[in-house]
Amino acid sequence: MAGKKVNVGLVGYQFMGKAHSVGYRDCTFAFPDVKAEPVMKEICGLVLAEAEQFGRQYGWERWSEGYKHVCEASDIDLVDIATGNDTHKEICLAAVSNGKHVFCEKPMAMNVSECKEMINAVEKAGVVHMIDFNYRRVPAVELARKMVEQGMIGTPYHFRAVYLQDWIVDPEFPLVWRLKKELAGSGAHGDLNAHIIDLARYLCGEFDSVCGMMKTFIKKRPQLAAHGGGLSAQASQEMGEVTVDDATLFLAKFQNGAVGTFEATRFASGNRNGNRFELNGSEGSLRFNLERLNEIEYFSRKDDPMYQGWKNILVTDPPHPYIKGWWPAGHIIGWQHTFVHQVHNLMNGIAEGKSPTPNFYDGLECQKVLEAVEKSADTEQWVKVA
Repeated sequence: MAGKKVNVGLVGYQFMGKAHSVGYRDCTFAFPDVKAEPVMKEICGLVLAEAEQFGRQYGWERWSEGYKHVCEASDIDLVDIATGNDTHKEICLAAVSNGKHVFCEKPMAMNVSECKEMINAVEKAGVVHMIDFNYRRVPAVELARKMVEQGMIGTPYHFRAVYLQDWIVDPEFPLVWRLKKELAGSGAHGDLNAHIIDLARYLCGEFDSVCGMMKTFIKKRPQLAAHGGGLSAQASQEMGEVTVDDATLFLAKFQNGAVGTFEATRFASGNRNGNRFELNGSEGSLRFNLERLNEIEYFSRKDDPMYQGWKNILVTDPPHPYIKGWWPAGHIIGWQHTFVHQVHNLMNGIAEGKSPTPNFYDGLECQKVLEAVEKSADTEQWVKVA
C-alpha cells in the first residue's frame, strides 16, 4: 500500500464526477503498489444539498457549495475539475494559486489563449497537471501505441476516425449547456472530436493543417424550465437558440506525411458511443471500436498471403497494459476502468513530482487543432495548425 496520501477535492458531481469518483475509489484496489493513495476528501458543486447527496452515495468525506473552499482548504492536495468547459480556467487558476495539483476535464478550456494561461500558471506554481483524455488508458489503445512504436504497421499513411452519438436527435430535447457556445465553446467538435484528435496525436503524430466543415441541424430547442433557484429537467414551451455545431467533419495532414479524416456528430441514430479509428501503414493496419473496448484488430502485410487477414486480439492477458490490476484472461473490463488507470498514473506522477501524460501540453495541442478546424469551416480554406 502507498505510504503517501493525496487528498482530493472534486468540483462537479454529475456524469463525469461519478466517473472520476470511481477512479479514486478503485485505484488502490486495482493497483495496491501505486505510489500515492487518493483520499476522497471533498466534493463540491453548485447546490450544497446535491453535493451532499452525491458525496454520501459515492464515499466522499465532506461536501461544500461552489469551488472556492476546495481551492483554498489547507488539507486538499489535488483539485479535480469536472465542470462545464467555461469554468475550467477560473477553477484551475484558483487551485494553482493555492499550490494545488490539477486534474482537468477535456476540452481543456474555451480557447487556445485560456489554455496558455493555465499552462503558465501550473509552470509558475510547479504543480502536477493532467487532462482527462481517458481513451488513451484503454488497454487496447495502449497496446496499439506499443505496436506502432515497434514498427508493426510501418510508416503511417492514413488515420481515419469517427465519434458518433445520437442523444440529441430528438428536436424536443432541451437546450442544455452543451448546446450553448458561451458555456461549451463548441458542440460535437469539442466534446467528441477532442477525443479522436488526441488519439490521432497519440498514435499517428502531430497535425500540420486541416480543412473542416460544421453543421447545426436543429437551430432552436425548448428552454429548460426555471424551478425554484435552479433549472428543472422539464423543458418549457419557450424556445432558445442552439449556438454550437451538431456535427463537424474535417480532413487533416500530419507533419509526418500521413493524412486523416475525422467526423464527430451527436446525430448518428443508432450510435450510442461510437468512437472508432483505423490506422493504416506501409506494413499493416490497426482498427479499434470503443464499443468493443477489450479488442484491437491487427492486419500484417508480412503474413503469408495464403493466411493474411485481420487478427482480433483480446487485450485481457496479464502482459497487456493495466490488466495486472484486474481479472484473469478473458474476464473483460469496462469504460469506467479507464478512469482508474488515469488516477493510477496521476497518483504516481504526484508522488514523483512529474506531470503524467496526457497533461496540459496535450490539452493545448488539441485545442490548437480544434480552433484551426473552426477557422477552416468559417473561411472554407485549409488552415495551418499553429
